[in-house]
Amino acid sequence: MLSNKQRSYLRGLANNLKPVIQMGKDGNKDTFIRQLDIILENHELVKVNVLETSPMTAKEAGNYFVERLDAEFVQAIGRKFVLYREAKEDPEIVLPKA
Repeated sequence: MLSNKQRSYLRGLANNLKPVIQMGKDGNKDTFIRQLDIILENHELVKVNVLETSPMTAKEAGNYFVERLDAEFVQAIGRKFVLYREAKEDPEIVLPKA
């Protein structure tokens, strides 16, 4: 569980990120979940663009993937959401103390 200070730090890092994956109407399928899992392992902090064809809002989608990917929800703004999960090998992002 992220503290407010850690979440704020990650939001600051996410400001300059571009979405690396887009979620459409099939965003809750196993293939999309596997892709997002791989991206999280490689990047730790991921911004996802939710297309208008998606049946979920950005916040709903973010919370959906948090449960399935053992990740942390950072934020949702408009049609984008940000997830964080520390890499199992060689983590690059060092969070401030809680």
